[in-house]
Order: sequence, then C-alpha cells, then structure tokens
Amino acid sequence: MFEAKIIKGEILKKAIEAIKDLIQEATLDCSENGISLQAMDTSHVSLVSLLLRSEGFETYRCDRNINLGLNVVSVSKILKCLGSNDSLTMKAADSNDTISFLIESSNESELSEFEIKLMDIEGDHLGIPDTEYKCIVKMPSAKLQKICKEMSQMGEAITITVAKDGVTFVSTGDIGNGKTTLHQNSSADKENEGVTIEMTEPVSMTYSLRYFNMFAKAAPLSPIVSLSLTENVPAVVEFLIDDIGYIRYYLAPKIEDDE
Repeated sequence: MFEAKIIKGEILKKAIEAIKDLIQEATLDCSENGISLQAMDTSHVSLVSLLLRSEGFETYRCDRNINLGLNVVSVSKILKCLGSNDSLTMKAADSNDTISFLIESSNESELSEFEIKLMDIEGDHLGIPDTEYKCIVKMPSAKLQKICKEMSQMGEAITITVAKDGVTFVSTGDIGNGKTTLHQNSSADKENEGVTIEMTEPVSMTYSLRYFNMFAKAAPLSPIVSLSLTENVPAVVEFLIDDIGYIRYYLAPKIEDDE
C-alpha cells in the first residue's frame, strides 16, 4: 500500500506543470524515503529529476517500493482542480492498476476524488555522473524566466558566459542580438534577490532557449535557481522545493554544427 498526503498540494501541482511540456509519461518511484521521478524528453536532449522526501508529507506510507507509471498530462489536468489551500492525498494499492488523487479543501468542507489508470512504462533508470562544475550561479528564478523570455525574441539559442564579476546571457538571430548581464550582488536587501557566483574558471556555453524556457516554468516552486556549468557537459538547472526536495533539469550544450 502506498499513501501520501501533502498539505500544500500546490507543490505537486507546480512540479507537474514544470515537467509536462518536457515529458508526457513518467514513472513515480516510491520508497520509504519519498517519491522520485527521472525521465528524458523524447529528443534525448534533456533529463528531468524530481525528488520529494517523505518527511515533506503530512502522512506517508509505503509498505514496499512501488513504481507508478503515469500519463503526466492527465495528472496535470486533475491537479488543475487544486485550490491554493487544498491538500492532496495519493493512494495506490500494491495489487491495483490505478492511482487515486484526493483533493480536500482546507476547512475540510469539500473532498474530490479522481482515479486514473497506471501505465506500464519501459525505461532504464539513468545514472547521473558526479561532476565537479567550474561555475555555479545562484540567481532569482523569476529573473531567469524573464531573461529567457526576452532572449527568445532574438534567437533560438542562449549563450551563458560566467566570469568573476557576473554572468552574461546572449542570444543572436536573424534580426539581431540581445544581451543581459547580471553582476554578482550577494548583499541585496532581500536574500532572494541577489546573484552569487562560485567559480574555479570562466565558462561560456550555448544551449537551446526552448528548453531553458521550459525549465523556467519551475520558477513558482522556488525563489532561487542554481545554474551549474562546465564546458562540454550538460548544464544543471536546479530549483529547491521548500526544504523537502528539488527539481533538476540537465541539458546538453549545443554544438557548433547544430542547425
């Protein structure tokens, strides 16, 4: 038997919204430690990894490890019914081929229950190699979302260049180019408005803007986003989810002869 109740149901709603444009089907790996999800997009350019630790749930029961294959788009439609203060409970029996979603209002005056069929999804669990990143940039997630949206007006790729004093985002297209530079500023009045850079050596890499715009949809989950960059290895874009988990995106850099 698997059962998990989260008081802030919006957390799962936002997490599913942040991945549904990348992946249509995914497996929730449930264990006594929590819920994890790992999947590649259909073009095998990016990978998403989601973790929600068991201690982040009001109640959590997982009698044995269970894999729940879900249609992400269908789950997203159900979670759209969640109000901002509603709780969410997920239930699945070991022998059943369905998962139930119970949505309850904060004053317990309304309870809605939805049940969807589980899917048999084939796919190996992908190992993510440990990498020492040369640059780690922490910045407001809303600012990354804004920059990606603006740069999309200029081109299809974004070049991120990190130096000691700041990070620069550049996009070039047929009509011209756009450039935004954020200077390191850890002494901002508000902790979540600063830009900090940890760097062992400068890095400049180019990535698909379409994917970065999809990653930026996780901005409502966290006020801060962390970009980990090293030449010629996938970038990591990480959003911490309160103190209970994270969502991480891995994106391979574009190579020069990419069309």
